[in-house]
Amino acid sequence: MWPFGRAKPLGPQGERIARQFLSRRGMKLLARNYRCPVGEIDLIMLEGASSTQPGEGTIVFVEVKARRNDSYTDPEAAVDGHKQHRIKRAAARYLASRDSERYNVRYDIVSVVVPPGQQPRVRHITDAFR
Repeated sequence: MWPFGRAKPLGPQGERIARQFLSRRGMKLLARNYRCPVGEIDLIMLEGASSTQPGEGTIVFVEVKARRNDSYTDPEAAVDGHKQHRIKRAAARYLASRDSERYNVRYDIVSVVVPPGQQPRVRHITDAFR
């Protein structure tokens, strides 16, 4: 048994921090933890949308990576080619099920580092992959 106890899962906290971070920058939440048979997307946000021009703006598919430290590697390094492929397939399913052809699409990564007893550090990587 691990002698130091069990750490609380960081994923939900990281996603909450990322969602708040993006919302403060004017993005609107469309969905969180979207799941389908081909994959999962942490956050789906809408950027630059206008209530007067439907279809204007960008649908942003966001992968959130949270860690307690980044001493060895950056959290976003975990979003490898295989993970990107799964996100893109899930995004295609999401888009196909909605009236979304007039929107731009982008894939972002939000890296959240939450050191114990310190403020979280957030890094938003826009257009992280295509």
